[in-house]
Amino acid sequence: MGTRADKAVNNHKSFHTCSGSVLEAFADVIGISEAEAKSISMPFAGGRMGKCGAVLSAEYVLEQKYGEDAAKKIEEFEEKFKAADKGSVMCSDLRGKVPGSCRACVTDAAKILEEMMEGE
Repeated sequence: MGTRADKAVNNHKSFHTCSGSVLEAFADVIGISEAEAKSISMPFAGGRMGKCGAVLSAEYVLEQKYGEDAAKKIEEFEEKFKAADKGSVMCSDLRGKVPGSCRACVTDAAKILEEMMEGE
């Protein structure tokens, strides 16, 4: 894994939310502090918005970084996430049904996001 993906996993191991773990690891990419990232990501956590919180945080990074061009990037991200043995981006489809559940989602979301950004 890359540095940011490792940071996201370590954040989750330190009991950060799934959404916070990802957004905090990429905060500097979109020009916010980790504290701001934690605050922004709170509504995304625990499937409260339907989608996996780790996915929503990755998509937030893509929206902030690519603006009007983000839709295609988000679609690409979701396809890659589903293909990583997830099959869905919806928390209710993933929680307790995917081996490693939340940690696996944080790992894959951060890894995919980091890979997508490396090509830039």
